[in-house]
Amino acid sequence: MDIDSKVISMTSSSSSSSPIRWWSEETVAVVTGANKGIGFALVKRLAELGLTVVLTARDVAKGKEAVESLAARGLRVEFCRLDVADGSSILAFAAWLKRAFGGLDILVNNAAVSFNEIDTNSVEHAETVIRTNFYGSKLLIEALLPLFRRCAASSRILNMSSQLGLLSKVSNPTVREVLGDEERLTVPTIEHLVASFLDHVKAGTWEEQGWPKVWTDYSVSKLALNAYSRLLAKQEAGRGLSVNCFCPGFTRTSMTRGRGRRTPEEAAEVAAMLVLLPPREVPTGKFFKWRTPALFSKL
Repeated sequence: MDIDSKVISMTSSSSSSSPIRWWSEETVAVVTGANKGIGFALVKRLAELGLTVVLTARDVAKGKEAVESLAARGLRVEFCRLDVADGSSILAFAAWLKRAFGGLDILVNNAAVSFNEIDTNSVEHAETVIRTNFYGSKLLIEALLPLFRRCAASSRILNMSSQLGLLSKVSNPTVREVLGDEERLTVPTIEHLVASFLDHVKAGTWEEQGWPKVWTDYSVSKLALNAYSRLLAKQEAGRGLSVNCFCPGFTRTSMTRGRGRRTPEEAAEVAAMLVLLPPREVPTGKFFKWRTPALFSKL
């Protein structure tokens, strides 16, 4: 069965008799940055499919408003404030999640920022972008790792990423060599490369250093996230936890100022399919570009 068929099958199946329905209301899924856009649409879809879903957002008022709008549609969703750029907020969220549910099964790292227009490429906010998009996801994963139930059938991490962060977008030979060496690549190495990028930004030399040319700071944050995801997948292999990345493509969200080829709902449908793949079919260490899992970045 191809991915399109699985999406159709999952969409049309709501009963527990569906052969691909392995989850239940006891399955806990956390979606970050979910008060709007793809994150909100994904929370809605997972709730419709019967999971227990936790919606997180930096802004309490906006988060509660999002949950209330879902409640008006008959969907029960939990809310907890989470700012992935704030270490103390991450720790507070992990403590709340443990108290409320004892653990989790699915984490979707959707929270991300970009300060560029579609046709601009400023790095003025590079530190904020890197801190949120890369370190925020990384630190949240590290805080929640002890809370995963570690069931090979259900424990999954999906990092919302971008093809802008694929290694092919980098022309710097040193960066390509370091990130392409999967045997020697380490988390400190990734962090060192990210620090080098920020040093180049401060020195005003980033344009001549071979970094991605489109939305450079955002692209580097996703480049680092992709590499970290690959390492994490390798680290957790055989431990009951899969780790994958998903690029939804050019989607109409606030980040793209409402421009794009598809809706948040369409992107969320595919994301839901990926995190709910049948246990025997769920991969790890893969980069999914829209609906084509064959396109895989070696990071």
